[in-house]
Amino acid sequence: MRIIDKIRQPNDIKRLDKGEYPILAQEIREFLLEHISQTGGHLASNLGTVELTMALHLVLDFPVDKLIWDVGHQAYTHKILTGRKDEFVHLRKLGGMSGFPRQCESPCDCFDTGHSSTSISAALGFAEAKEIMGTDETIVAVIGDGALSGGLAYEALNNAARLKSSLVIVLNDNEMSISENVGGMSRYLNKIRSGQAYNEFKAEVEQRIMNIPIAGKDLAMSVKRSKDSIKHLLVPGMFFEDMGITYIGPIDGHNISQMVETLVSAIELRRPVVVHVKTIKGKGYRYAEKHPSYYHGVAPFDLETGKVKRKKQQPDYTDIFARKMLELAKRNQKVVAITAAMADGTGLKRFQKDYPERFFDVGIAEQHAVTFAAGLAAAGMIPVVAVYSSFLQRAYDQILHDVCIQKLHVIFAVDRSGLVGADGTTHQGIFDISYLSEIPNMTILSPKNRFELEAAFDFAYAWEGPIAIRYPRGEASMRWQEKQEPIEYGKSEILAPGKDIAILAVGNMLSEAEIAKEILMRHGWNPMVINARFVKPLDEALLEALGKTCSLLCTMEENIYQGGYGQAVCAFLKERGLPAEVLSIAIPDRFVEHGSVSQLRELLRIDGKTAAERILLRLKEQQTVDR
Repeated sequence: MRIIDKIRQPNDIKRLDKGEYPILAQEIREFLLEHISQTGGHLASNLGTVELTMALHLVLDFPVDKLIWDVGHQAYTHKILTGRKDEFVHLRKLGGMSGFPRQCESPCDCFDTGHSSTSISAALGFAEAKEIMGTDETIVAVIGDGALSGGLAYEALNNAARLKSSLVIVLNDNEMSISENVGGMSRYLNKIRSGQAYNEFKAEVEQRIMNIPIAGKDLAMSVKRSKDSIKHLLVPGMFFEDMGITYIGPIDGHNISQMVETLVSAIELRRPVVVHVKTIKGKGYRYAEKHPSYYHGVAPFDLETGKVKRKKQQPDYTDIFARKMLELAKRNQKVVAITAAMADGTGLKRFQKDYPERFFDVGIAEQHAVTFAAGLAAAGMIPVVAVYSSFLQRAYDQILHDVCIQKLHVIFAVDRSGLVGADGTTHQGIFDISYLSEIPNMTILSPKNRFELEAAFDFAYAWEGPIAIRYPRGEASMRWQEKQEPIEYGKSEILAPGKDIAILAVGNMLSEAEIAKEILMRHGWNPMVINARFVKPLDEALLEALGKTCSLLCTMEENIYQGGYGQAVCAFLKERGLPAEVLSIAIPDRFVEHGSVSQLRELLRIDGKTAAERILLRLKEQQTVDR
């Protein structure tokens, strides 16, 4: 019987003999490789935290004790050790297990996560609640070195120092976020890693002084009182110590016994403690160790070769953006690129190589990225901020306050806009239309295909104010390439003429609009299909004309209804007193789980087939009223 099969419920790991720990670690890695190679998922981060997670489970008592993961994409081993091994066959599939901690899955997941730099704040909340309620559970936060580049982590550390009870902050240091770490904190941690010998030397000196007959103890105390004057120069972890947080480390994050001993000691201190553990991202799989960024989040792949099974047939939208950025940079030396630890994911790796002096990776710090871009724009540069939709929302205030109020020429390349699929609730890009369109001075474009994406960036380059170009994850559409009208500010594009019904689709929803049109034509209707193109501003002239000549306008978007394109169209027609009805095909007021994009569209009733059914029902209702 495999050791891993003995783990059926939380805390089962504590029944194992110490000699079984290395075997279990190896079996967990083999299990993860076997399943992630089939389902896809976050590989390198999970391979790197196997022993760390095992040590935490040996020390903590679940679900009484609380373990808060930063981001949470490294919690696969935690899920195995809490009895969810058999659910990995449905990992990240519709109705299956999430790739992130979810309270609805297990009481051992005490806090839902998905974005970076949140764990210390959440853990501090648990710790303060424990003090108020008088309970005695242990609270542990696990945060990566990359996540420490996020400002929220520092805000939490600043407040953690005043805590009067135990809080353990495990700093998982693998020298990576998704891309390689950057900035001052990365350099600081490098200094700590190289300074471990000092800790050993200091401990040896203190022990030798204590052993001096008669005067040893007093001499040691004198040295202890005076050492503060020099320890800033020598002692690792002084950044945390100066904030009032005890620092321990760095220790080997793959040495279970050492970690267990250290964690127990940290908990017994009864105060905030940072335990710095050093791990290897991708450990145990040579391809992931060599290319941790590539295997951070990976599609199904061949275990023997490491190659992804489903190769792209056509460039995706990120590829098209990447090529366009090189063209724009060549055209004008004022074009600069900014990313928040996502050079690979946003397609800026080639830009970084070709134009290193104009490339800025600010780490996991979206707020800084936006205000930094505002400063660049105010100084006459043309900054392009490339970021995933779900991460851009973290910088909402900076977009509003620092960019849009000043009407600065900042271009937002909003990747992964709309449904993204398997990453689930925290990563769906279904709010960007809503949170961007309500900001004055913002222009929003949503291109229909790869050619219009390129044209959109040409338009944005020549624009003078804030502008966001939103595009989806996945293969760049080649449809409608024969019909490519020049982009004119605020103007939509009629792709297919018709009468009585107009379907106005945003971006990639044009494919569903096309399906809806085909179904409606089989029922004797001939709807007009329109590429909305501009989400903001609305094409008021076209809407006014359609509002007078059509009985029904159907809007289609991969965004929530509240604050979306459909709601804006409806409000416009009502304000102008136009007779046409509006049917909005949009995501209802809910968060969206993981699953394939096509499955989610059907589930949310925004697919082309369902749209046609809803249009036909509305037309039938109109005819009934007319009678």
